[in-house]
Order: sequence, then C-alpha cells, then structure tokens
Amino acid sequence: MPRAGQAVAASRFLAVDLETTGLDPERDRILSIGWVAMDGARIDLATADQRLVRAEGPVPEASAVIHRITDQRAAGGVPLDAALDALFEALAGRVMVAHHAALEIGFLEQACQRLYGVRPPLAIVDTLRLAETALRRAGQPIPAHGLRLHTLRARYNLPAYRAHDALFDAIAAGELFAALLSRQSPDGKLPLGRVLFRPAWLW
Repeated sequence: MPRAGQAVAASRFLAVDLETTGLDPERDRILSIGWVAMDGARIDLATADQRLVRAEGPVPEASAVIHRITDQRAAGGVPLDAALDALFEALAGRVMVAHHAALEIGFLEQACQRLYGVRPPLAIVDTLRLAETALRRAGQPIPAHGLRLHTLRARYNLPAYRAHDALFDAIAAGELFAALLSRQSPDGKLPLGRVLFRPAWLW
C-alpha cells in the first residue's frame, strides 16, 4: 500500500461503488460493483469496469426500482467471489475512493467475512467526509441532502450522470474526488494521510 506521508499526486486510487438489495450489510446483498482507477487526480477511463453479481435470492422490488437490477438481470451475473476477485485485483496497491464510504466498507467486509473468514484491511478515502470538511472550513451552509453525490457534483460544476448505476457512480465519485483535490491541494503535495477516512494504523 502507499505510505500515508507520500503526496496525493503520487498516490494511486480506485474509485468504487456498490449497488445492493438494501442498506443493511448483514441482511442485504451486493448486486453490482463498479470501479475506475485514478493516478493522483487523473482518472483513467480505460480501466473503468463493472461486475453484475448473481443474486442469492429475489431482488426486492423497492431496490430494483432504484438501481434497475431486476431478478432477470441479476440471474445473469457472476458469483460474488468472482466479482470480488476482479475488484481486489484492480484495487491492489491502490487506495479505495467511495462516496459515503461506510456503506461500501460494511458490505465488502461482510461479504469477505462470509466468503473467506477475514475482513480486508481497506484504506479508504470518503468523498462525502472530504466535502463536508471543506464546506465547514469555508463556513458554507450544508442544506438537507447537501452531501449527496449528485448535489455535491452540481456544487463543483461537474456534469450530471445517471444515478444508482455502480459504474457511473464510481466515475462520479472519482471526478468529485479530483475536484476536491484541485481545491484543497492544487499542487498535489498534500500528504495522502490527510485525505484518508481509514485510521493511520492500517499503514
């Protein structure tokens, strides 16, 4: 893994998003994983990838309405362990970037615990927390829902994407991270540890 003291510009990241059957990692399941690699603040769209995960049971109608992953679509997915293998291969040597990262952490840790009996030591950047810190330091008000991904993207003049698609949301989180970095550290010399959501003891 990269060192916490190295410059953000010299660090490698992987923006990640999950679509799930609900919000409870112990009860709900992963349906889709999307990711795209970043070198510093530069997004490499050639690395953008996604895995649809074969559902272990019926997809709740309430969640299917949100992410448009129906029982029929989910039946054509890959097994969860194959999807995780692809994700962790892409994540090797990189720091994970996610928006509202606690959700991704919860589902990935629960899935790995269930499949492999271990919880992965993930180093994480949470764009929601970075944005919240930046807004509070600037003395700017944070309205209700003001920290949602699409709301923050509009604040930073980023284009609107289709929401609740793992690949598009991963790219959207990566672009938001790049925008936040350009404001916080235009020269890219900010130490990586300053943007981590995960505690330093992982390093």
